[in-house]
Amino acid sequence: MRVHLGVRGSRWQATAFYLGFASAASILFSIAVSQILLALSLAALFLGGEKLEFPAIRLPLAVFFTQTAVAVLVSGDPQGGTPQIRKFFVFAIVLVISSTFKTIPHIRNLVLVWAGIGSLSALWALVQFLDRRREAFEQNADNYGFYLDGRIKGLASHWMTFGGEEMIVLLMLASWLFFSGNLRRKAWAWPLLALLWASITLGMTRSIFLLGVPVGILYLLWRRHWSLVMAVPVLAAAGAILVSTTLRERVVSVIRPHGDDSNQQHAIARRVGWEMVKAHPWFGIGPEQVGRQFDRYLPITVQRPLPKGWYGHLHNVYLQYAAERGIPGLLAVLWLIGKALVDFIRQLRRSRAPPEARFVLHGSIAVILAILAQGLFEYNLGDSEVLTMFLSVVACGYVASGCRGTEAVPAQSAELLSASPINQRPNP
Repeated sequence: MRVHLGVRGSRWQATAFYLGFASAASILFSIAVSQILLALSLAALFLGGEKLEFPAIRLPLAVFFTQTAVAVLVSGDPQGGTPQIRKFFVFAIVLVISSTFKTIPHIRNLVLVWAGIGSLSALWALVQFLDRRREAFEQNADNYGFYLDGRIKGLASHWMTFGGEEMIVLLMLASWLFFSGNLRRKAWAWPLLALLWASITLGMTRSIFLLGVPVGILYLLWRRHWSLVMAVPVLAAAGAILVSTTLRERVVSVIRPHGDDSNQQHAIARRVGWEMVKAHPWFGIGPEQVGRQFDRYLPITVQRPLPKGWYGHLHNVYLQYAAERGIPGLLAVLWLIGKALVDFIRQLRRSRAPPEARFVLHGSIAVILAILAQGLFEYNLGDSEVLTMFLSVVACGYVASGCRGTEAVPAQSAELLSASPINQRPNP
């Protein structure tokens, strides 16, 4: 795998690009490093007086920021909501990528670096799983609950963060494999794809390996060739036979839960979230207030003590935004995501979209669909690491939408592109 980062422009432009690239890549192993690099990239853009660009989602994003700020102010605890105001900084990754990424090779290289770091994280996660398995045998606790209480997290800080990041990496890598050149020249990437999938599955996060990834992969297979979708049930049946008893139990727990499962906990969280939305439909109860006021909105019919689990958020991205920032806040998020989705679909329908750009657009759509599906059962965009990667993908989708083929690629980058092992012929 060869990665080239050809950049044309001023020294400040190049500096901002490299720092922004490193920021987007390092989010897979350190949010602190990523945000420091993001701040430095922004500084380089401003100090160099470079032209700032922002994609077409700026209006819904401005509405979301405004609604969030108002929700914080009227919540009765403005200081408690300041972490969500500080999180606005995460959205700066959109500005940096939109202003510094100029060619499809820039995006392709980010995807390949993501694949490399994500594979290292997956390998470390497999080591963690084997270590957990050793502990299970030593303690005579080789059972479902033991694995669930110590889930793998790779290089990430939490198993949910790990699963969300690996899902995005897998879908973008799969899109590159399916839609960018000759598959035979990219045989080395298939083991990485298998490794990513294995780590996601062993992570045992149902909303990711049973919902998010399948939705994204089904979209990619359908767009590659509709007949490939027919192979999915066969592969699923084969997987059900080959996987371990613990994983089979995890799948079955969707409809037949164990005592350690989060089914009942999520059901309670949904009821509480609905009570919050009904009581405060316009501005919500305020960001960062769901966990603090959970008991206040808990229906009296709910039996105590509550099932084991985390009650700091509602485990549903749609309810969470509506409960925290009101229904207008939720609508602003859906407007932002929906606009990006529609824009990418429209761009794909235009014949002028170059072959390499199609892999970015298809991958961006797959990631959006996966995030929307997984969000039914998790507050995924509340995780700064997952949010950073999601916003990076959206920004890359808009960069790809602005490319018109090789004539839009600067001379230096065009040379690097022609030297790349990637076949530039369009897919049939």
